[in-house]
Amino acid sequence: MQSESRKSVLVTGASGVLGTAVYNAFREAGFNVIGLSHSQVKEGLTRLDLSEDLLVKDGASLRPLFSDHKFDWVIHCAAERRPDAFKEGTPDAAAAVKLNKDVPGRLAEICKDNNVTLVYISTDYVFDGTVPPYKPNSPTNPLQEYGVTKLAGEEAVLRVSGAKVIVIRVPVLYGPTPKNSDSAVNILIDIVQDKSGKIYKMDDYAQRYPTNVLDIASFLVRLSNLDKVVPKVIHYSAGECFTKYKMCEIFGKILNCPISHIVRDSSVPGDGVARPRDCQLSTEETSELVGDLRCSNFQAWWTKNLTDS
Repeated sequence: MQSESRKSVLVTGASGVLGTAVYNAFREAGFNVIGLSHSQVKEGLTRLDLSEDLLVKDGASLRPLFSDHKFDWVIHCAAERRPDAFKEGTPDAAAAVKLNKDVPGRLAEICKDNNVTLVYISTDYVFDGTVPPYKPNSPTNPLQEYGVTKLAGEEAVLRVSGAKVIVIRVPVLYGPTPKNSDSAVNILIDIVQDKSGKIYKMDDYAQRYPTNVLDIASFLVRLSNLDKVVPKVIHYSAGECFTKYKMCEIFGKILNCPISHIVRDSSVPGDGVARPRDCQLSTEETSELVGDLRCSNFQAWWTKNLTDS
């Protein structure tokens, strides 16, 4: 059972890039934290297949956790975040849809039953990228299956009558990872340093706002201690804008690596997965709620971390 003096938090997807940062931030802040993971269970985490437990077994493993720990918050980081994973014919595409679309609503129902606040992590890809910046109440129009399933997850949790829910939309993420391939931003470092002779075509079309997972985790801790009413949908995003090619230029500069093997591609992506041009999230309302968002400077953070490593 939790101590009377400590708030208790459950983090799903606690072995992922964002989940790890959130799990660590709440532990360091003195919370009692339980972390769930399915595919990559690390020391201290609990293995649980959320789709199996919630959609087949009606929360047979989750419900006792709620009874034992009396959670104040559940932060739902577990998701399939790779847009390519939803391509027709991709292995496990159906499982990805279930995790993103069907699990959140069932989790919201259990949170409601236990009077727990659910924080659902969503994405800027619920928008089509044609009229940025997007406010929390802007019309949604996802262009591909990833955005469609995450929007369905939003709608599912908000549809649970009486549930205490906060939807937080974030853009593409970066930060500490076990391996660079765990992040769509970090993986660019491997490409910049590739000496194999391979030529890479790199997107210089889509405008992205890379945001550090450590900053999001810190923001969530601040939000959990806030003595204010939090809107049901809020945005958190850094303000700096880069294409993937521009990020490669920055990594090349920091690492002193030429990037002649990376070819700038300003054309509309044609790989079968529609990607929005510019899904900038308006964070004006979030700033009014918490003040300074305390987002890291992209180049400065990477300069420090790549130099240290």
